[in-house]
Amino acid sequence: MNPREAAQLLGHCAAFDNRKPSQAAAMAWAAALQDVPLDDDAKNAVAAYYTTAPKDPDAKLWILPHHVRTLRTKIRNKRLENFQYEPLPDETTAEYLARYRGQVQAIASGRIAAPTGRLALEGGPSKEFVAELEARGWEGNRAVPGDEDEPAAELIETVQRSGPLGIECPMCAAAIGFPCKGSKGTRKYPLGKPLAKPHTARIRAASGEVQQSPEERAAEEARIREASARALARMQAEQEIHDAEIVEEAS
Repeated sequence: MNPREAAQLLGHCAAFDNRKPSQAAAMAWAAALQDVPLDDDAKNAVAAYYTTAPKDPDAKLWILPHHVRTLRTKIRNKRLENFQYEPLPDETTAEYLARYRGQVQAIASGRIAAPTGRLALEGGPSKEFVAELEARGWEGNRAVPGDEDEPAAELIETVQRSGPLGIECPMCAAAIGFPCKGSKGTRKYPLGKPLAKPHTARIRAASGEVQQSPEERAAEEARIREASARALARMQAEQEIHDAEIVEEAS
């Protein structure tokens, strides 16, 4: 773009932003856009710039040379989105480069209509190749798994979590994967408040220790209650203060 062409482009910009083109501005724009020709794409780049609203609604749009260069490149690249070079048989490297550059230039400039669709891959594996795979036991995508291929329910139930949550709690009957519950229900937790730590019986069961029978657990609880009652009675006896006895001295 020479100064005369840059002056024409600045005149086109003035129609949008009311700038006052000058000879100095034309020379500056020509220096910045010396490898960009004055064509329809350059003018369309100016229109595209002023079509887009600024990020700041109060800001004034003011196009610069780098805006023209960037937007013009985007306009031309968009025409090449679906371009696919079709080589000729037995073409040399020089012929390939010349034809490729010529096609790119013709489509990017708009002289040749841009491709409207992408080329799709066609075909599939040959019958011989598929037959060889089937001979080796491959069923392709035709086999539809039925109920017999589903894992048995008993196998699913054997998949458990590790640790105490991997078994049902023998104390509160909490299901696998769920935390233990407290003995008292609340309005928020009618079945009992979830406990931060599993019951001791659940921990012992998860570690493989021998579990007590209900009768043994009841006897153990009774023994603990009896021991607690004895300890409480002893503490109360130690805290009891007896009245002092008054002893009269013999006269």
